[in-house]
Amino acid sequence: QVQLVESGGGLVQAGGSLRLSCAASGSINSIYYMAWYRQAPGKQRELVATITGSGSTNYADSVKGRFTISIDNAKNTAYLQMNSLKPEDTAIYKCTANVIHTNRNQYDAWARGTQVTVSS
Repeated sequence: QVQLVESGGGLVQAGGSLRLSCAASGSINSIYYMAWYRQAPGKQRELVATITGSGSTNYADSVKGRFTISIDNAKNTAYLQMNSLKPEDTAIYKCTANVIHTNRNQYDAWARGTQVTVSS
C-alpha cells in the first residue's frame, strides 16, 4: 500500500556530512510520522530521529546537535542531514513511516536501508 525509497548513504570521512532522503509513495493522505533507525554490526537497533507530519522532532542523545531531521509534506519525503559524522555513526540506516492512507487506514512502511560508513 505504501512504499519507501531511501537514498543518500555512502562513505565519508570523519567530520564530514551526508544527507539521507526517504520518499513515501502510494495513496497517502498524510504522514503521521517518519523516523530513522540504525543498526551497526553486533549492536542493537537504535532510534536515531523522528519527525511528525506537523514537524515535531526527537533525537537520540548520540546525534543531538549533529543530525537534523526534516519533512516535506508536499513530497511525502523526509530528510536526515548528518553533520560532524563520527566513525561510531557507521551503520545501516533504515527509514520508517506511519502514514494515513486515502482509505483512512494507517500503515507502517520500512525502507530497505542504506549503508553509512564513516572512516577515521
